[in-house]
Amino acid sequence: MAAEHARGAVAGSLPVLPARSRGGWRGRRLPVFPLTIIAVFVLAALFANVLSPADPGEQSLRQRFTPPVWDERGTWKHVLGTDRLGRDLLSRIIWGARVSLTAGVLTVLLASAFGAGVGLVAGYHGGRVDSVLMRITDATMSFPVILLALILAVTVGPSFVNVVVAIAVILWARYARVIRGQVLTLMELDFITQARIAGASARRIILRHLFPNTLNTLVVLITLQVGYVIIVEASLSFLGAGIPPPTPAWGSMIAEGRDFVTSAWWVSFIPGLAILLVVLAFNLLGDWLRDTLDPKLRQL
Repeated sequence: MAAEHARGAVAGSLPVLPARSRGGWRGRRLPVFPLTIIAVFVLAALFANVLSPADPGEQSLRQRFTPPVWDERGTWKHVLGTDRLGRDLLSRIIWGARVSLTAGVLTVLLASAFGAGVGLVAGYHGGRVDSVLMRITDATMSFPVILLALILAVTVGPSFVNVVVAIAVILWARYARVIRGQVLTLMELDFITQARIAGASARRIILRHLFPNTLNTLVVLITLQVGYVIIVEASLSFLGAGIPPPTPAWGSMIAEGRDFVTSAWWVSFIPGLAILLVVLAFNLLGDWLRDTLDPKLRQL
């Protein structure tokens, strides 16, 4: 009877989702601008084969440095112009979106899965387990991601996989630190104490009670970190330690046009603008999700 009473108490003490989660979304305006930008680039990445007007690797030295169509020397054949090898910039921007978004999403998913697991375990067990895991987390956060990527590029060569691994190996620590802090707060609440009294295992408490209550924070972090990963990937490609040519990558496209900024500004400006729009869109979406999912930040 006592065990049944405890289990009933646990069921009745689980946190009740606030009204915003059940129906409050209807009264909030969706972030149209970031969602539109993200949708455009996601569609471009998914349907690059169809939307790309030309082969991104096709070269034509006769048409090198053709300006965008709004310039008097531009043509509709190359709407955004061409680079130093005569490759169509619009096609390379479209295919570069596939590379950047894939790298961003894959990296944050890997990093968030591992980091959230570490944060949940550290926050739940506490003591020596928490101390060891957090010292590893602190050491990881102090290591520069670009330096690690450069080391991998020198030892095994630049590649898409190396970029994802290098960023994920460092990025997971941020998730671990934030999730662990939230778990420590949750561990002080009554429903966790009652779950322990009811005989719930550590695995059940972590997966059934702690993880769902950290999911909102995890979603916000993932959204915000996609833009960060895109910037890091572009930086690595710019330095030659990221996506190797001839694969279209926004960072390497900027690097290819840096010597022609005064004569062919569009070669670097257009991929830079693409990075700006995508990162800004993900940051704005992350801010909106934070204000919507976090009752403390949501303005009533």
